[in-house]
Amino acid sequence: MPTPDQSAPVPAPNNPSSSEVLFSEKLWPTVWIWVVVVGLSAAGILMFSPISPTAGIIAALVLLAIMTVLLMTSTPTITVTQETLQVGRATIDRKFVGTVEAFRKEEATAERGPRLNGLAYMCFRGWIDPVVKIQITDPADRTPYWLASSRRPEELVAALTSR
Repeated sequence: MPTPDQSAPVPAPNNPSSSEVLFSEKLWPTVWIWVVVVGLSAAGILMFSPISPTAGIIAALVLLAIMTVLLMTSTPTITVTQETLQVGRATIDRKFVGTVEAFRKEEATAERGPRLNGLAYMCFRGWIDPVVKIQITDPADRTPYWLASSRRPEELVAALTSR
């Protein structure tokens, strides 16, 4: 325990601790997804209003609550620390991360479609166009790469390529 005139050691800026987050992104749904959710919820009014207007409103609110909870709980996070990379539910040590590339527009569509390897780990959302391809070099892992959506692909690439 440090004495009052001593300060606790502080990690140097060029040597971040293993738990320091270098990059973090939550892949939240876009506004138009929420518009669709509200529209589907409103369909509850149409289905149940012949029974009673109150039943229709209750059905719409229940549908809205269920879809909101499902979207919120299924939203993945991408987190990069000095030691690990986490994409959604998958985590890997950064020592097994190889080359990292960002793709946008037609190239991103090709990576998600015709160029996609069936063994790749995929964590992408249709409402986010850019993707990042992260090569996996672990010899014990059959997964050749991870493909993840990112609204900030260049920042993710920079965080993964900095050591």
